[in-house]
Amino acid sequence: MASNEKNLSEYSSTNIKPIGERKFAIVVSEWNEEITEALYHGAYSTLIQHGASKQNIIRKNVPGSFELTLGAQWMAQDNSIDAVICIGCVIQGETKHFDFICDAVAHGITNVSLKYNKPIIFGVLTPNTKKQALDRSGGKYGNKGDEAAITAIKMLGF
Repeated sequence: MASNEKNLSEYSSTNIKPIGERKFAIVVSEWNEEITEALYHGAYSTLIQHGASKQNIIRKNVPGSFELTLGAQWMAQDNSIDAVICIGCVIQGETKHFDFICDAVAHGITNVSLKYNKPIIFGVLTPNTKKQALDRSGGKYGNKGDEAAITAIKMLGF
């Protein structure tokens, strides 16, 4: 379902289990910082709202979305980390760079998740414009960071 048909901050409360003892890593891309900071705050507050303790949420920054995969792998290697949330934003430009980055990040995050058998969440926006990114990072379509955190919580309750 397209986000213009659903608010990213709305979710079903089914499969939400207690997460007080769970440990989360949030890997945040510094590229498009205005967007990724808003996404991070959405993910962080959603984890706190659902019972995660502040000391069990670790933030690590990487330069760009391409680096999210390796950052996620480094965090996933830590056996004390239960789930990793990857936060990024790649805005369509005039070249094929967008396609290569988005494809690499999606495949990379999937591969890390399968390699470490733990939730590695794709909280990466891939909009056509900055306005679309703002609309999905706390604007009129909600916050993809909220959705990413809820996805991590639900996968831990699977």
